[in-house]
Amino acid sequence: MENVPLLLLGASSSHSGIDIPAPPGSKLIAVHDGEITFREFLGAGGYTITLSFENYKISYCHCDPNWMVSVGDNIKQGQVIGCVGPKNVYGVKGNQYFDAEGNPTNGATTGPHLHLGIRIDGKYVNPVDFF
Repeated sequence: MENVPLLLLGASSSHSGIDIPAPPGSKLIAVHDGEITFREFLGAGGYTITLSFENYKISYCHCDPNWMVSVGDNIKQGQVIGCVGPKNVYGVKGNQYFDAEGNPTNGATTGPHLHLGIRIDGKYVNPVDFF
């Protein structure tokens, strides 16, 4: 499913994955055993962590930039891997996202939340199917 319908309020448009409203600092939990394969600022996704296992890639977007994990870390299901980040982040080279007041944002976001994306064999699927 290339463009998953918007399932929860908070996003400005339809996009792949779901948005889960949460205050900054809310814990992000690993949904499965796996390996951290990505941990960087990723444009619209802001600060992003990707957990990979088998043919799955789970992306946690708009994270707190105070990383708890590193690329290559082996993770156990239920382990805290990060936190929901703030709306505004500063000092990110090349960040092209800003709020109405001109402050740089944590990717394409209007406020703190988790954007959860699930890819199987590189194609986005609806995360709600797994809850």
